[in-house]
Amino acid sequence: MARTRVRIPAVPALLALSCGLALTLVTGCAADDSPAAKPRDKAGADGPKVVVTTTWEGAFAKAAGAKDIEVIVPQSVHHAPDYDPKPSDLAAVAEADFVLYAPFEPYAEKIKEAAGSKGELVEVALDNDPAKVKAEVARLADKFGTSGEAAAWQKTFDTEYAALGKDLKSAWPEGKSPNVVSQVFTAWAAGMAGATTVGTFGPEAVTPGQLKDLSAKKPALVLDNAHMSTGTVLPDSGAKQVPIVNYPGDDLDLLAVYRNAADALKKAMAS
Repeated sequence: MARTRVRIPAVPALLALSCGLALTLVTGCAADDSPAAKPRDKAGADGPKVVVTTTWEGAFAKAAGAKDIEVIVPQSVHHAPDYDPKPSDLAAVAEADFVLYAPFEPYAEKIKEAAGSKGELVEVALDNDPAKVKAEVARLADKFGTSGEAAAWQKTFDTEYAALGKDLKSAWPEGKSPNVVSQVFTAWAAGMAGATTVGTFGPEAVTPGQLKDLSAKKPALVLDNAHMSTGTVLPDSGAKQVPIVNYPGDDLDLLAVYRNAADALKKAMAS
């Protein structure tokens, strides 16, 4: 089970307690509106304990500023929705402050039941489209109380995403935007490359009718979803098929997903 944990020692609660009791006797302790007199929320010194179903939700949580993150589905599971959570996984969910999951995951109901009344269930819209990523990261940070960390991450994201896009545009064959066909969950990669999307497919396998229509558009590239590939999408079309990986690794680095996709696209355009 993948884990990302950063813990900061908590300030002893006895100091705040003794100060609160002394308020009725002396005037030297903190006033009621001071930080010492306020209860610490879930984003206090320790931060919230966040349990996520996959590394994809985990990367969103990390980008939002969470530090104590536990991932249920191992990164080695190629198709995460096929995973069957173990009792130990569900026990971890029960101890979480926040539980992040995606609606398309078939074990979502088990996760909801295991969360009980303690953890806040948060449905995450998993999509690597930049605008959607930043919106979800900001939303999660608002829940975690980590908006400052999320804002810093978004600045880094904007800078690196712009650099990757510029590099990909410089690799366009003959200086022209390539025509591509994308699986519905890889359209973000086409956008990053500045490619011209002439058709989409999936998540189901391409039908004979779609095969004919998409091949007729003569795409140079087919951006397949590495996690739910149905094989060669447009055989005999001459299009180069590029597997795009949506899920981050165990380090929960979402930016690495964009770097890896950019590298794969650049190599495909060069060939």
